[in-house]
Amino acid sequence: MNRSLMFFALSGVMVLSACGDKPQVMQTYKSDIPAFQGATGPYTTTGWKAGDKASWEQGLKARLQNTQNEYNKLPLAK
Repeated sequence: MNRSLMFFALSGVMVLSACGDKPQVMQTYKSDIPAFQGATGPYTTTGWKAGDKASWEQGLKARLQNTQNEYNKLPLAK
């Protein structure tokens, strides 16, 4: 009797503890500023100025070609 009472008490506590879960809502961040205008500080690349769209696009193309292109990373088969 004592074990079954303890079992039901623990299972009741476990069931009720699930009711206290807080709702998880994802916060969204919306910026009205285009990406090429908003970056400043020590984390920007040298030679780029905020607001220069052509330079921004050129940097994206260079990064895509030099560091994110897996075909360029593969050794050539000879």
